[in-house]
Amino acid sequence: MIASREEAPNGCGRESGGCAGARGVRRGAALLDDTLGLPPEARGVVLFAHGSGSGRHSLRNRHVARVLQEAGLAALLINLLTPEEEAVDARTRELRFDIGLLAGRLTSAADWLGSQPATRRLQVGYFGASTGAGAALVAAAERPEAVGAVVSRGGRPDLAGDALARVGAPTLLIVGGNDVPVIGLNEEALAQLHGATRLGIGPGATHLFEEPGALDVVAGLARDWFARYLAPNP
Repeated sequence: MIASREEAPNGCGRESGGCAGARGVRRGAALLDDTLGLPPEARGVVLFAHGSGSGRHSLRNRHVARVLQEAGLAALLINLLTPEEEAVDARTRELRFDIGLLAGRLTSAADWLGSQPATRRLQVGYFGASTGAGAALVAAAERPEAVGAVVSRGGRPDLAGDALARVGAPTLLIVGGNDVPVIGLNEEALAQLHGATRLGIGPGATHLFEEPGALDVVAGLARDWFARYLAPNP
């Protein structure tokens, strides 16, 4: 279950049946709010990169996170912008497209997971939506040895630019079948990726996967991809 409470993850143990907490991940001078869901005997941890104008309270990503947790995968949902930055972005809509900034925040969050007793043995995967997918792919390219898998939902992988050719993690790109312009962008990005890749099309779905059952398809595809490629570090 995803929830929010003021508690560090150090106390999340198998005897407690997992935990969820809200705290903060520091990136330089920025303190970012986050929510961690940690099931017992977790097999890996998925860090969510939210899309344009969204955050850790995204209902779509929280739905996917619940499905992942039911499959034994931890989930970290994080606001990639501080409250002050969100206020600026609400006016200018610029920071949501600052892929370098967002990728740096993801990398710092992954480093934080690696420093925590409850999660340091868990291999990290990225789940990116919309512009967050571009940031997730750049972050995966920057730390190829540390990222086990990437999944994009309705993403803009083209925003990763030249970093696409450096992504070695198995990557699944999920696009709605009726989201024609974004299908083309994902097909072009797929051709630049290396290693295990797949383009998953949600039949009849539009960009936000709002149709009945569409988000369940996304969650199932993501669950299977992460379960296949994420494994605990020795």
